[in-house]
Amino acid sequence: MVKLGVVGKGGTGKTTTSALIGMAYVGRGKRVVAIDTDSNPNLSMSLGLDEEAAARAPLVPRSLNLARHGGVTPADLLADYGVPTPAGITLLHAMRVDQVGSGCSCANHASVRSVLAAAIEEEADLALVDMEAGLEHLGRSGGTLAHADILLMVMEPTRKSVLTAARTMALAEELGIPRVAGVGNKATARDGGFFTEVTAEYGVPLAGVVPFDPAIAMADRHGTRLTLGPGPVAAAIEAIVDFVESRSEQRAALERERYRIQRRLAQLTALR
Repeated sequence: MVKLGVVGKGGTGKTTTSALIGMAYVGRGKRVVAIDTDSNPNLSMSLGLDEEAAARAPLVPRSLNLARHGGVTPADLLADYGVPTPAGITLLHAMRVDQVGSGCSCANHASVRSVLAAAIEEEADLALVDMEAGLEHLGRSGGTLAHADILLMVMEPTRKSVLTAARTMALAEELGIPRVAGVGNKATARDGGFFTEVTAEYGVPLAGVVPFDPAIAMADRHGTRLTLGPGPVAAAIEAIVDFVESRSEQRAALERERYRIQRRLAQLTALR
């Protein structure tokens, strides 16, 4: 199972990218659970829910802690709070600000951290977290994404956006996220070179570059479901999924090797 976080500056296309990656996984026959942690959640629209259905979606309780209490299982969580979407992805809403003075969202982020810490492999092949804009979620005590396997930082073709990714990468590495990479987004024909050059300058690994697509921009304009048909965007997203999966396979191989070594050491200890 892969636990993937998607972050970036506001307006870079985090939610759109999250939706497209989730759809690519579904296209490969994978079970996907997407967690929208934005206080102004919009992932539901990209996945095909209308505004009314999205507004009715239940919020994951602030008090939830799957890792600490045995009463709520991952299956219970998805049955009670998971929302099926037309895109084939099960959606969890982690937070939503509906009124002034609703308080700190720290408890909501703790719930998301709990979900990622829990063993939900039996329920999903990909747990995808669409984070709110900014860096605060990485700076909170414990870190919302502390249990993520990989973090993708979505960037527009601007130096400011790449610089933000570099700052994010430093925080993510300090938090202990094993793999961190950037994703160039909304790229014109000449932006591929920009992303390659500037990410190298700032030391940001590049997972891929997604070209600008007027159809995606139009879907976002009208708040309608995204689609991932054949074309340059689909090819770019599939390449990013391959990047994520290759890193996951490497980690699994390392974990198998570590287990083999630990088992051999235990056997040798028992012989003494």
